[in-house]
Amino acid sequence: MKAIFLPAFFSIILFLTPLAASGQPVAPEPPEKPAATVDLNKAANSSTPLQIVVLLTLLSFIPALLISMTCFTRLIVVFHFLRQALGTQETPNNQVLLGLALFITLFVMSPTLSEIYNTAYLPMSEGTISQSEALEKGLVPLRAYMLKHTREKDLALFIRLSKGPRPNSAEEVPTSALVPAFMISELKTAFQIGFVLFLPFLIIDLAVSSVLLSMGMMQLPPVVVSMPLKVLLFVMVDGWYLIVGSLVRSLM
Repeated sequence: MKAIFLPAFFSIILFLTPLAASGQPVAPEPPEKPAATVDLNKAANSSTPLQIVVLLTLLSFIPALLISMTCFTRLIVVFHFLRQALGTQETPNNQVLLGLALFITLFVMSPTLSEIYNTAYLPMSEGTISQSEALEKGLVPLRAYMLKHTREKDLALFIRLSKGPRPNSAEEVPTSALVPAFMISELKTAFQIGFVLFLPFLIIDLAVSSVLLSMGMMQLPPVVVSMPLKVLLFVMVDGWYLIVGSLVRSLM
């Protein structure tokens, strides 16, 4: 499970190490250089607030990394489409959908995160590579995952808008263009899945509305009758099993 939290915490670790070191007692300098000891203490104490500010800033970027560089966006959009199609208002509520999307994201991204842990974090913790090299190596499997699920049309759009040179290989694609291209590709796929989910429930709504209209029951809202039927259909076909299984297979 240690590999789950690595990508977002790479940069945090870089600042935690000197922050922890600054709290350690400083060995006294030889008597002939008392001024040097005072200067070192002042430098360590003055750098601590700055490190705390940087650490808190990096923590605020974790939700942005989760949304923009993983499959979380596709999952949460599909789940919201499903809830709207069922017509169950706030059931399941946002907390349940967010939790489900989060843990499915961790399940789908676990091979990528394990590779990041083995190729970047472990060598950095053992001192064989520097922190900047660990960041570069950790970004490689994450870029490979995003490239796999990004449409060429979307990627070409952002490369063209950046007015940069045309890349000759996947390694030359800039990350600044890859991340937004990956996001709009995920949004397009999520909307396509949402449209397909709406169709069977829309047919039920139309059928119920036609029956109520033919019976002259104008004052009975069709939603009151169609929602139990849609929930019954969803339960009978084991909808959560089918939807989550299809989503995970499309993301692996």
